[in-house]
Amino acid sequence: MDKLTLLTMKMIDYESGCPHRINHLLKVTAYARTIAEMEGLDEKRMTVLTAAALTHDIGIKPSLEKYGSSAGEHQQIEGPPVAEKMLTALGFDRELIDRVCWLIAHHHTYTDIVGMDYRILVEADFLVNLDEGQASAEAKRQARNNIFRTGAGRAIFDRLFGEPAGES
Repeated sequence: MDKLTLLTMKMIDYESGCPHRINHLLKVTAYARTIAEMEGLDEKRMTVLTAAALTHDIGIKPSLEKYGSSAGEHQQIEGPPVAEKMLTALGFDRELIDRVCWLIAHHHTYTDIVGMDYRILVEADFLVNLDEGQASAEAKRQARNNIFRTGAGRAIFDRLFGEPAGES
């Protein structure tokens, strides 16, 4: 079994008993991989992106325990140490671990998005969050205009939520 499959199962175990979070991480991962393939992401960055998508919300459990809140800023602090331990135990290399932890620490920060892995992770997470949160038409319009930059992300957005509501 490859490391990403092992990581998938490790995350399903980690989130055991919480089908919403398991489904969320699987949906974000599927969208991230689809966008990445459509955008021509290379294999090395695809592996980093997949690992980051699987673990991006790993900080929710420790945030709830420590702060009684799963707020994004808490997840960004509490998630990287948990992910580092899990990724290390699965034998991922240091470069991948460092980048995945950095992405977890920034996945709720929407300014200065640098790198296609970061861009795609944010777009994939937004696709799922907009749907799961039953966002208003205005929130969707703003997200499309302000967050989505990849052609693939916008194409999926438009198919999920209908034609774009206009760009500002």
